[in-house]
Amino acid sequence: MSRRERRFHRQFQALERLVPPLRGPLAHLRRGSWMPVRLPLAILLTIGGLFWFLPILGLWMLPAGLLLLAVDLPHLRGPISTAIIRSRRATQRWLRRRRRP
Repeated sequence: MSRRERRFHRQFQALERLVPPLRGPLAHLRRGSWMPVRLPLAILLTIGGLFWFLPILGLWMLPAGLLLLAVDLPHLRGPISTAIIRSRRATQRWLRRRRRP
């Protein structure tokens, strides 16, 4: 497994830690036989994440959808995992600044 692949799988683990109820479904969806379900679901999650401001949908849907999309499109794995890492770090910095008195 290459370095890019390991980093990609670590993003799934980080997402599962962030949203624990997704742990089981994401593990099943990452299996190869689930591709006919995974691809439309990835597209729906990505589109739903773009409408994060609506009450039912959330911003968490965007990284979940992009990661699922990258499972089927290997050339997206590097850019997607890099973008998710950068956005998580930016969010952590923003939260730290906000907590300061």
